[in-house]
Amino acid sequence: MKLITAIIQESKLDEVREALIAEEIERITVSRVAGHGRQEEREIYRGQVVVPNLISKIEIKIAVNDEFVDTTVNAILKSARHGDDGKIGDGKIFITPLEECIRISNGERGGAAI
Repeated sequence: MKLITAIIQESKLDEVREALIAEEIERITVSRVAGHGRQEEREIYRGQVVVPNLISKIEIKIAVNDEFVDTTVNAILKSARHGDDGKIGDGKIFITPLEECIRISNGERGGAAI
């Protein structure tokens, strides 16, 4: 089992959701987050270093069984990217091991609980 976390631009949320649903991946968690990466460099204004503002983004978390990792990642990549080459600020995808998943309603564990 893996936990896929994607940070994407807010304007791409609907496209990403549609791409995931087309691949039969419908169980997702979405949160609004803020941060910045390479899309804004530090500036010098009147001799002072100015730290860039935080940019609103969307964080998507999806728990998947191992056989769905590539399908999920590819759906996000295709739908969250701007154009064929993408651009700075399109986002990131993190894949981490998921040690356990437990369905609260019935105590079911493991991949079946996802």
